[in-house]
Amino acid sequence: MAKNILIKSVVSEKAELLSETREQYTFVVNSTANKIQVRNAIEARYGVTVDSVNTMNMPGKSKNRSTKSGVIRGRVSGYKKAVVTLIEGDTIDLYNEY
Repeated sequence: MAKNILIKSVVSEKAELLSETREQYTFVVNSTANKIQVRNAIEARYGVTVDSVNTMNMPGKSKNRSTKSGVIRGRVSGYKKAVVTLIEGDTIDLYNEY
């Protein structure tokens, strides 16, 4: 593969709840990756069988920060997120990966 599909796993309260109850795991993926590429990358990296992949483009947000010299305005880049559903019985251990 010429590009890296999986960038990082998402560790949040909602992502943890999905992984515990529904066998769904959330990843930040390359913005040009499609669902088939995400499925193949997950299956190759973790050795599990993927049932379905849902992707969403998260928009960038503008941020303001107050400092001594005034207000600094900036922007956070957007990214693509994928929620991967595994078949019954498969799990991914994200914390003991490395």
